[in-house]
Amino acid sequence: MFQKVNIPFSTSNVLGALVNDYMDGKEEIKQFYDYAPSLASFKKIISDNNFQSIDRELLVNALVKQTDLIENTSELTRSNIELLKSKTTYTVTTGHQLCLFTGPLFFFYKIISVINLCETLKKEYPENDFVPVYWMASEDHDFEEINNFAVYGKQLKWETTQTGAVGKFKTKELNVVFDEFKSILGPSENAKQLTDLFEKSYLQHATLTEATHFLVNEQFGKYGLVVINGDNKQLKSTFISNFKKDIFENKTFECVTSTNNLLERLGYKIQVNPRTINCFYMHNGVRGRIEKVDEDNFRVVDTDIRFSKLELEKIIENETEKISPNVVLRPLYQQSILPNLAYVGGPGELSYWLQYLAAFRSYNITYPLLMPRAFVTLIEKATQNKIDKLKLHHSDLYKTEIDLINHFQHINNAVVNFDEQKNELESVYSKLLSTISIIDKSLEGTVKSELQKALSGINNLTAKVNKALKIKSEVEINQIKTIKSKLFPSNLPQERVANFSEFYISFGSNFIDELKNNLNLLDFKSCLLIEKK
Repeated sequence: MFQKVNIPFSTSNVLGALVNDYMDGKEEIKQFYDYAPSLASFKKIISDNNFQSIDRELLVNALVKQTDLIENTSELTRSNIELLKSKTTYTVTTGHQLCLFTGPLFFFYKIISVINLCETLKKEYPENDFVPVYWMASEDHDFEEINNFAVYGKQLKWETTQTGAVGKFKTKELNVVFDEFKSILGPSENAKQLTDLFEKSYLQHATLTEATHFLVNEQFGKYGLVVINGDNKQLKSTFISNFKKDIFENKTFECVTSTNNLLERLGYKIQVNPRTINCFYMHNGVRGRIEKVDEDNFRVVDTDIRFSKLELEKIIENETEKISPNVVLRPLYQQSILPNLAYVGGPGELSYWLQYLAAFRSYNITYPLLMPRAFVTLIEKATQNKIDKLKLHHSDLYKTEIDLINHFQHINNAVVNFDEQKNELESVYSKLLSTISIIDKSLEGTVKSELQKALSGINNLTAKVNKALKIKSEVEINQIKTIKSKLFPSNLPQERVANFSEFYISFGSNFIDELKNNLNLLDFKSCLLIEKK
């Protein structure tokens, strides 16, 4: 179905400065991580075996209870959960928000990345087992970030007055989005499969957490993917002492602030700034930041909720499910309950993980290998035909639209600059200046002024000629614009805008298998998947 073309990260420019330097092994960055991003590093993290404190029985029990709530959990997934009881079994994890109908395409690329990495590790280290894990960000409250998805340029949006952690949102309102989705896709067989999936996921499950769990199982259960919901009292009970360290001792703030200062001195942009307290209070539609009022009192920001230090301690100990970690503390919570070798994420995620090593060490929690997810652009036949016709190289597609147009005109001799003629003109005027200055030095300014007029005239002619050439190339330029809008809609990578459904319509149920067969994050390159002719 697809032909694969790899493009270096340096060309696709997807990583950002800090992660790019991390991938290149830059010396100054080595102080911010324990294991370099390579297949060989897995041998070291396995041999270090720093997962003795993980309560595997508790983890498995919690996962079994969560999967029992969802009717389509595969046998392979259940087997993988049981494997976690063994100390020779490890996880590879990615996480993501509960985006409506999975949101942009890169949601799929993250999950396929962890599945494929686990399969590679099993071949490399057959004496161990490796379980792919998707961590649901069910406690997130940024509803505006997850309440929409785009299909064929049409934005579908969930409107609701519900508040708090999005995983608890009731999905019955989504029948409106379902009707709109159905009308956009049309009557094809592939469209019917998608609308059935949407209906079964969202309209037949009570909450967004359950709907997302079902949807992910449908797509990836056959590969043994384990879905975990961290919004769980049983799991959070293992983190009670660490919640207290963050809230009452501000350990996380101190460690991450120190690292941020180092990174800033090295010239890197900070992805996340820690709070003094990196926990939320979560209950009855509220997920508000906990803030210290004075030595003995705390409040929940933007609410009337107040509690003394003693009351807050009792909540942490007895009602732990009401304490929710933010983006700074969540990675530590995640790593404290999973025997996790590697976290697979995008450039933003890896940037903030690189801020957290000191915090991990302070909490005595194993810091994982950080691996960039697969970065993918899908190119359908019609788009590839335009690329071929224009004789563009695949690496050219990462240029800006204007740079790509200029590049096309240059390689097709459809642009002029008259630089040679300007050099000749300057040579002539230089000789004139030498002669005239001997006769009358006061005329030097006049000669220079005339040169500038002549050069300005050539520049004006250049602009007019290039404008005429652009008009002659109008068809080709419009094709370039069409290519860019397809692969980089709104000047963003396709994977950050388009939903999987529009490609599922074209490629059918084999689409995910084909992605899986072609993606290898150990290539450490961006990937173009081109539909075969």
